[in-house]
Amino acid sequence: MFFKKSNRIQNTIATLIGAETRIEGDVHFSGGLRVDGVIRGNISEPNASPSTLILSEQGRIEGAVSASKLVINGKIIGPVKANQFIELQAKAHITGDVYYKSLEMHTGAVIEGKLVYLGEHEQESDNTGL
Repeated sequence: MFFKKSNRIQNTIATLIGAETRIEGDVHFSGGLRVDGVIRGNISEPNASPSTLILSEQGRIEGAVSASKLVINGKIIGPVKANQFIELQAKAHITGDVYYKSLEMHTGAVIEGKLVYLGEHEQESDNTGL
């Protein structure tokens, strides 16, 4: 009622990577991306278009992940950067550092790495490697 809901995730999923799908290589996406399968490679969005990545409970990503909004309930091995918002649901498991502006973490979520707050301004010298 009193707060602007800027952390709202997109309702539209433009791309779905199914549970039986395995991708090897980098993925660049815009809009909404839902991952139920496995990706071995880095995932990023174009800077001009804020996008949402949803990783389901059976989904797995091995590589660096960078997007405006992230909803994670699967496993990520690699650094994660959320330029606006990240939600770690109960089955989320991240092995790597997490860079965030806004974080929501449910009971049961696991992070094996550092939590790094990005603040209101992008870091002058971005050392994230993402």
